[in-house]
This record gives sequence, structure tokens and C-alpha cells, in this order.
Amino acid sequence: MIEAELKARVRSPEAITRRLDERAMARVEVYQDTYYDRPDGSLEKADRELRVRTVHGAEGTRTVLTFKDAPIDEDSRSKPEHETRVEDEAAAHAILRGLGYVEHIALEKHCRNYAFEARGRQMLATLVRVPEIDGTFVEVETLVEADEVSAAVEDIHHVLVELGVGLADLTRETYTGAVAALRGSLGAIRPQ
Repeated sequence: MIEAELKARVRSPEAITRRLDERAMARVEVYQDTYYDRPDGSLEKADRELRVRTVHGAEGTRTVLTFKDAPIDEDSRSKPEHETRVEDEAAAHAILRGLGYVEHIALEKHCRNYAFEARGRQMLATLVRVPEIDGTFVEVETLVEADEVSAAVEDIHHVLVELGVGLADLTRETYTGAVAALRGSLGAIRPQ
């Protein structure tokens, strides 16, 4: 499946939160993300991602292993995604290190997730704050087959407009890139 997604910077977090609260019940979670790469950085160079994510929320803690292939749509950066739940977080990290992968970057995301149906699709809208990055972001995504990406991205754009997000607010900035740039300018600081 392809994760068709658009991301935008949010100018008015309170207003978009109200609009999302009208659509669905929020699921508040904190993501602890660790991204891995080969020692030569070839995953990052190919715009691929290998991640262990531990999610802490009201319903407990769960860990998932995710691989995202290179984008199939450059404008939206929509990517094929493969994800599975992991029983033992420490074992997942040990397996990846044992296979020769190295930690590329670790970061924390504070999320308000909203699952709803719009334009005939199951959508997930997430308000995101990364403590190391200024501002709030909104991501809207849906899982589709490869031949549906363009139509899905158009539907996502309509949802963003309904939420009050303008075309100028869309961004292709990655959290990992922003955090890496910030840490590079401040030294190698990791979240506690």
C-alpha cells in the first residue's frame, strides 16, 4: 500500500484542533522514533526510511517496525509503506543493529490523531509537535493502491482546505531533516 499524505505548517493550532474535534475523537500519543540507516547512509540517500516507533498513549504502549520506500510521487512525497507490530522493542533494535544498521536519528513527536472518513476514504489527520522544532504541523494521510495516489492526494488537499490550511502552508520538510539540522548547529543533542 501507498501512504498518500500531505503535511502543512499550522498557523492557528487552536482553530484546526476545534475543526478536527468536530470530526472525530482525538487520540493523544507520544511517539518515540528511532530511524536506522546503513553505515554508508544509503537509505537516506535513496529517500527510504527504516524506523522503530514506540507509541505511548492512553490505551497503553505499542511498538511498530516500519519501512518506507522511496516516494512514488515527488510533489506529495507519498511512499510505499510496510509496517508491522513488534512484541519486544529492545529485540527490534538489537536485530537491526545486529544486521549492521546504525542509528541515524532519534526524535520524539507529540501527536493528536483523528481517524475519520472524508471524500469516501478513511483518513488519519495528525497534529504534530516535535519539541525541538518550532511550530505545529498537520499531516493528513490515507492508504491507497499506487494507481490511486493522485486522486487521494487531491482528496487530502480538499480536507486540508476544509480544515483551514492554505496551499502556501504545505511543506515537504521532514522532521528528521529539521532535527538533524538543528542538532548539527547545536552539537549532537538527543532528547531525553
